[in-house]
Amino acid sequence: MGSDPHDLPMPETAAGREGLEALLRAPRRSVVALDFDGTLAEIVPDPGRARAHPGAVAALSALAPEVGSVAVVTGRPAGVAVRFGGFAGVPGLEHLVVLGHYGAERWDAVSGIVRAPAEHPGVAALRAELPGFLDTIGAWRGTWIEEKGQALAVHTRRAQDPEAAFEALREPLAGLAARHGLMVEPGRAVLELRPPGMDKGVALTEYLTEVGAQCVVYAGDDLGDLAAFSAVEKLRAGGVPGLLVCSGSAEVPELSARADLTLSGPAEVVAFLAALAAAIGPS
Repeated sequence: MGSDPHDLPMPETAAGREGLEALLRAPRRSVVALDFDGTLAEIVPDPGRARAHPGAVAALSALAPEVGSVAVVTGRPAGVAVRFGGFAGVPGLEHLVVLGHYGAERWDAVSGIVRAPAEHPGVAALRAELPGFLDTIGAWRGTWIEEKGQALAVHTRRAQDPEAAFEALREPLAGLAARHGLMVEPGRAVLELRPPGMDKGVALTEYLTEVGAQCVVYAGDDLGDLAAFSAVEKLRAGGVPGLLVCSGSAEVPELSARADLTLSGPAEVVAFLAALAAAIGPS
């Protein structure tokens, strides 16, 4: 055992404390899974400029060799998350896994290869139609489209009233997505149109089953992480301990209300990961 585990922030719930204690007892049989944006990286007006917190790679490379596995579970394309995170070729992260596009894509550090499905035909059709659709409904001003390869996202953070723009777009975009066999995933001032069938809960459950995890820590910040929270809660009901961490709470109270531990944002998440590595690593 490494440094004093009392240096770690204490979860507020009994289930969370049980999850943390289980990880400290048997780290090699545990998985630490994390969202990217808002959890390892700050939310920024232009997602193309998002980068992992300056201390994230050091914390992860200290933690990863001490636990069974570290996985980044994100709505971003896997390759983009790897690039923005700076995860490739880092000593200690040889077995990091990035599950991108909610698990539809996968990057393994051991091979450096991204495995991805063929593009859904509805995404190609949507790509052609979406700009004109936003213009037709008068929603172009203040909104913009992010190309995500396997999905498209409409951001409202730059609108004069981001929340009002977000709510006004929910129903029209849901109808547009449905016509193309897609679904809408809401986030923090963003609506992502993507193929159905995968979410962070499915991706996380499948990965935990694959590696035979006996404990899981999951940290996220957004509505898309609710599915992963539900997956961990289901595992806990079946006897697999877990710890749910919310990065920030102001914008997504639905997530913080279900968390065992709430941290203020990526800086505190990184500090938690570093403290976890110190608590279970060699003294």
